[in-house]
Amino acid sequence: MPDKFACAGFTSTPSQLVQPARITECPLQIEAQVKHIRIPEHAPHFAIVETQTVRVHVHQELVLGEHHINPAFWNPLIYNFRHSFGLSPEWGKSYRSET
Repeated sequence: MPDKFACAGFTSTPSQLVQPARITECPLQIEAQVKHIRIPEHAPHFAIVETQTVRVHVHQELVLGEHHINPAFWNPLIYNFRHSFGLSPEWGKSYRSET
C-alpha cells in the first residue's frame, strides 16, 4: 500500500493521544476520539459521528496571546457541497471579541 502522506507531498507526525497520524504541514491539528456513531434508518449509507477533542496542535505563527488563534493568519479551506472556499476579508468584530 502506498504511503498516503508521501503521495500527497505531506509529512506524517505521530499523534500524542490517538492512533491516526497528523499532517505536519497543517497549521491547526485536532486530535479527537469518537464518542458515538449514529446511522439514520432513512439513510443507511450516511453516518453522524460525534467526537471529543482531546488535544489541539497549532503552529506558533497562528497563536495570539496564550489561548487564541489569530484569525488574520488562519485561512482554512472549507468544503461545502462540492465546492472549496477560503475565508473572506474580515467584516468587523462582535462585541464579545477578546482579540
